[in-house]
Amino acid sequence: MPESPEVQALADSLRERLSGREVTAVDVLEFRTVRTRARPLGSLVGHRLRASRRFGKHVALGFDATNLVVSLGRHGWARLNATVGAAQPAGGPPALASLLFDDGSVLELTDAGTWVSIGLSVVDDPADVAAIAKLGPDPADASFTRAVFATALAGRRKQIKAILQEQESIAGIGNAYSDEILHAAKVSPIAHATTLGVVTLDQLYDATVATVRDAIAARRGIPIDELKAAKVAAMRVHGRAGRACPVCGDLIRSFTFASATAEYCPTCQTGGAIL
Repeated sequence: MPESPEVQALADSLRERLSGREVTAVDVLEFRTVRTRARPLGSLVGHRLRASRRFGKHVALGFDATNLVVSLGRHGWARLNATVGAAQPAGGPPALASLLFDDGSVLELTDAGTWVSIGLSVVDDPADVAAIAKLGPDPADASFTRAVFATALAGRRKQIKAILQEQESIAGIGNAYSDEILHAAKVSPIAHATTLGVVTLDQLYDATVATVRDAIAARRGIPIDELKAAKVAAMRVHGRAGRACPVCGDLIRSFTFASATAEYCPTCQTGGAIL
């Protein structure tokens, strides 16, 4: 699942590569991707890209008088080819829609899942997309203070890992980075927010901000097609079940809850308890 560090790098790369370029053609191969049927992707033809911004796990491409919001969902991503007909990587995800620009570049919007998770919306303002309008505060923003974080967690009788992934509470974090944050903060993924003391909340805030912002900085400048591999390589606990914890050497464990898999270190996070 794309998360804020990689989505930010994607937005930055598209801005750097396509800023000022005009859309000359649009091809939609999977019409279920289009969420604004009254405003099809074809309406972008003739418009130039002016901005590329991230909102949580969404990318908003700003054109002359409109915006294309790409909601990446669980399996969505993008490919940017230098020319029409450029060879695709073997086994790569299929393109469900594409935009051709006046310099010959082709932006392909892909989905690697067995069901369509990527969504494309042509809107006047990115906030016209309900998922963006409901986003909570973003740890990458300077306005994400300890007070803002505490408000997002206040009174929540819910497991902290679930809250970290809840986009209406905190924007941009998914399964992988929530594991990384909780490991850095030494907090159990199943701890309820209401049980966390002031010191633990401070540790969790510091870990959230550092994990997200450091990852954004680390992904900057990495080619779009290499971002996923860079993310996987940077993980300390997520996806590392069965390996040694890089902090204490204990075995990293995995458990499933709410249809998701979480990785954690018993010694660092749960007092030795196996979940």
